[in-house]
Amino acid sequence: MSERTTSSNWALGIVQALEMGGVDCRAIFRQLGLDYAALEDPDARFSQDGMTRLWQRAVELSGNPAIGLNMAKVVRPASFHVVGYALMSSRTLTEGLARLVRYQRIIAEGADLSFRPTAKGYELILAIHGDRLPPARQSAEASMAYALAFCRWLTGQPIRPQQVLFQGEPPADLAPFQQVFQAPLKFNAGHYALLFERADMDRPLPTANESLAQLHDRFAGEYLARFSESRVSHQARQVLCRLLPQGEPKRETVAQALHVSQRTLQRRLQDEGTSFQRLLDDTRRELAEQYLAQPNLTLLEVAYLLGFADPSNFFRAFRRWFDITPGEYRARL
Repeated sequence: MSERTTSSNWALGIVQALEMGGVDCRAIFRQLGLDYAALEDPDARFSQDGMTRLWQRAVELSGNPAIGLNMAKVVRPASFHVVGYALMSSRTLTEGLARLVRYQRIIAEGADLSFRPTAKGYELILAIHGDRLPPARQSAEASMAYALAFCRWLTGQPIRPQQVLFQGEPPADLAPFQQVFQAPLKFNAGHYALLFERADMDRPLPTANESLAQLHDRFAGEYLARFSESRVSHQARQVLCRLLPQGEPKRETVAQALHVSQRTLQRRLQDEGTSFQRLLDDTRRELAEQYLAQPNLTLLEVAYLLGFADPSNFFRAFRRWFDITPGEYRARL
């Protein structure tokens, strides 16, 4: 399968948060064709689109668009798979969040994290990608609420961010957001982010343990290697990202870069539930989202970075992906 997946550990945390909001997840899982029993299997994974549908259905049934914030109430290291324990054994939150970024794909492939120093502290930036469906904003809100609650739980300190950034319009009811984040909120931002004070991030963690941290690093690294590198679709996606700015990559060029024949590449992609054309289309779609969030890039530059020789082909593809033009998409951001 080349579709993005979410670990059962993270999915279980989401289910607990939704059930806390009065949603019957067992019934929704049945309706969506998801396996509720697999939540108890630490090696199971759920499709990204399955989780998006779960969020959508839960919001419909509960009538609560802020239901994702319940994730702040279900903090447990296991939700982050082995990464939670690696984070706990880190010396400081700075070190722990760097580990979270490194091993993020173990938890959920639909999210990209980055953690960087700023003039006044640190910024944890989150990007959520859809698979065939655009991502639910509740997914991003839940991730942010959980990350902050985990930092508070780990340090035993009531950490208050300098600011919390959200993409999209402000909700009708701000109260749940103010209650969970206890910080200045900014909506219609270019990306999702938590801005932290340097002192909060650099304070020693009570659970720090250097030898355990190394052990968890080994487990997480081995899991990630098994999980990613064995998938030719993952390797091909990396090659496509590298080649796209030079024009539309040919299948034979990608096969050569991976040291396999075109036929082998096609067969292995097929085994993983995709094809070269679909992978190219998906990669372009994801990169388009990322590039359009960067205001310094013109639409023409974005088209060329995605390997489109003719910008009108980019506009047509974009409308097919998102049902709106690139300009309208950027205006919403």
